Amino acid sequence: MIAALVIYLLWAALAFGLRSIVQWRRTGDTGFRGGGLAEGSVQWWARVLFVGALLIGAAGPIAALAGLPAIAVLDHTAVHTAGVVLAAAGVVATLAAQASMGASWRIGVAEDERTALVTGGAFALARNPIFTAMIATAAGLAAMVPNAIALVGLVVTIVAIEMQVRAVEEPYLLRTHGDAYTDYAGRVGRFLPRLGRLTATGPGVKP
Repeated sequence: MIAALVIYLLWAALAFGLRSIVQWRRTGDTGFRGGGLAEGSVQWWARVLFVGALLIGAAGPIAALAGLPAIAVLDHTAVHTAGVVLAAAGVVATLAAQASMGASWRIGVAEDERTALVTGGAFALARNPIFTAMIATAAGLAAMVPNAIALVGLVVTIVAIEMQVRAVEEPYLLRTHGDAYTDYAGRVGRFLPRLGRLTATGPGVKP
């Protein structure tokens, strides 16, 4: 239980705090986008859900420490051990994928901004490797402390990421990079290799 909380706090500090500091020192920009979002917009809801997921993610281990029991069918040493491995791998993968973005790393989308389309490194395997790693981290933490709160946090994380990717980032990348993104998305899967590639259909694309 303590290990889950430590991994969560380490992941949050490195993936958000340290990464934004590194970005600011390299470019003079923290990389955070999406301030002043229109209330009720898709990106606003995705942001609300993601913040909620972060809070619930911390609440799962805290609730376990406070005595909230795990769901019996998941309360096994093998599940907990697999969770430790998955969560630790997710933290490392998150940082590696962020590093692959270089100066193009951002949190959120600014419609009037154009950054380079990153297709190398981790992005040669999946179009959203940072989000893949975040889901893996959340799944690992939920397996470490498989109580109801942790599982809700995992579900909210997945919903927030799916909304951000499908309804915000992919349309933005298509508008910004056009054929270059269409070609890339036709070759590389959304979250995993070869899964969720986009198929061109005239002027647009579809999953």
